[in-house]
Amino acid sequence: MTAPASFPEDLYQTLAGFQQTHLLTWWNDLSEPDQSKLLAQIQAINFAQIQRLYAPGEATQKTESAAQKAERATRPATVVRLEERSSSPTESDKATEQGRKLLEAGRVGAILVAGGQGSRLGFSHPKGMYPIGPVKQTSLFQILVEQLRARARQAGKPICYFIMTSDATHDETVEYFQQHQNFGLADDELYFFKQGTMPAVDADSGQILLEEKHRIAVSPDGHGGMLAALKNNGMFEVMQKKGIDTLYYHQVDNPTAIVCDPEFLGYHDHANADVSVKVVSKRSPDEKMGIVCDVDQKTQIIEYSDLPDHIAAQTDDDGNLLHWAGSTAIHIFNRDFLEQIANDDARLPFHQANKKVPHIDASGSQVAPEKPNAIKFERFIFDVLPEADTVLVYEIDRQREFNPVKNAEGQDSPETAHEALIRIFSGWLKSCGVTLPAEATVEISPLFAVDETELKQKISADAEFTSPVYLGE
Repeated sequence: MTAPASFPEDLYQTLAGFQQTHLLTWWNDLSEPDQSKLLAQIQAINFAQIQRLYAPGEATQKTESAAQKAERATRPATVVRLEERSSSPTESDKATEQGRKLLEAGRVGAILVAGGQGSRLGFSHPKGMYPIGPVKQTSLFQILVEQLRARARQAGKPICYFIMTSDATHDETVEYFQQHQNFGLADDELYFFKQGTMPAVDADSGQILLEEKHRIAVSPDGHGGMLAALKNNGMFEVMQKKGIDTLYYHQVDNPTAIVCDPEFLGYHDHANADVSVKVVSKRSPDEKMGIVCDVDQKTQIIEYSDLPDHIAAQTDDDGNLLHWAGSTAIHIFNRDFLEQIANDDARLPFHQANKKVPHIDASGSQVAPEKPNAIKFERFIFDVLPEADTVLVYEIDRQREFNPVKNAEGQDSPETAHEALIRIFSGWLKSCGVTLPAEATVEISPLFAVDETELKQKISADAEFTSPVYLGE
């Protein structure tokens, strides 16, 4: 067999060698623009990699391996507990000062993971655009960017924001920032880069699925795809030129995250850690959070889906959960450590997920499967942890710092995030001696005050407010 007309012969031979020529079934029926789109997708695929990753039963073997690993899990060795920090304010103050020095030296950049849509919230836009401010309906993006700017203002040095988008969110996110003048960030302080994709393969045959006659079925390659995306988009070079060697990583759905937290940065620096992880005490053994633990003297995160119930429920002699440390997906990474992993592709494994993937069959008819029919491949950023020499685990106050917007209602919903923001801001004002109306709705822009200490410099105890309260720049 030879390649269809206008399709590169050498690429056709590659497809033939990996039994993927079905991707060209309708090539001659496609318009030139659609042929170009399909060709570009095919050229971007590493077929040898897909063949290595696909193996019937491999997903089951990995789950068994993760479960066996969980049996050997112990509490992480290098931990800074919340109670310890509260009882040792001198150590906390030292760490905060050390973190501020990193910021003042311009050594810190921030990475925001913003590839998700707000579908589960009934919001048909990038999740970062979701209006979460209690008074002004400020978006998640704006709250986080204003925090970054406020922290940069304190440091007297700009902090660059590296925002990872996806195919689904990239164009709309970039346009949204342009419409709002980047929320005050300079062009050379804001960098968008798009995470990669991986083709979905038929679970039985390993053949790559077509979503349409001219389009391969693909999905994002997971937050672990960030490393390849940083490398392929030249972001590491940008960081090097700007002298950024410490990266503050967080996700877009948590409006109460403390962006570039100086105290956390200071503890990370003091520990000479490659990676640091913020954790909270799990609410219950079955809370759907990955646990941070040590396995064979290596700190790592085990996904809740890989944690057997009897392991999750284990307690210590005092009746406390043995595996209490739930990951918040807030990390600090040393840039050179991430570069090493990015330059050695084998060090960050792919995981398989069995999913329902709509596709077209051999006759070109649309198929909407009722049960999982395909394998998706993705990487997790937390898989870098076992590669690190030192990992610092740092416990935070969940009520203050971890109030993600994940569900339309119930826990971790817009309602609980609103309540958290109002509680935090009201608490700051009350600590200034201010009397607030009962059930006051309060929102404080980070550009007015990024924390309670800064607010006390701006608000007098005899100030009076009527609800709703909004304090802006």
